[in-house]
Amino acid sequence: MSEENKDLGDKAKEAFEDAKGATKDFAEDAKHSAKEFTDSAKETFNSGENKKILAGILAIVLGGFGVHKFILGYNKEGIIMLVVSIVGWFLCGIPSMLVWIVGLIEGIMYLTKSDQEFYNTYQVGRKPWF
Repeated sequence: MSEENKDLGDKAKEAFEDAKGATKDFAEDAKHSAKEFTDSAKETFNSGENKKILAGILAIVLGGFGVHKFILGYNKEGIIMLVVSIVGWFLCGIPSMLVWIVGLIEGIMYLTKSDQEFYNTYQVGRKPWF
């Protein structure tokens, strides 16, 4: 019986070592995948074309808050849109609706422009409105 217990103990140690090695390999693979994802995300958000797509989608979805303005580096205009949107709710919502409509229009304009035209207009030319 003690011989059988010894075999079970050895088998358990081997299984534990195998699991420990597999866990270490999995952790290294996960770290590598996370680093690749992070690098890819940084590259995506820092390139001009993807700023167009990101700003356009955010303008359509969250346009009233001016998030797309902050993405493009127009902080003053983003703050104006955010303040008008928040304060507008206390004024029967009309100013807020107008700001949301402006955001929607800008989002559509961003997405319909060519990449070169978007870059020249909003990133080089720094045109903050429409």
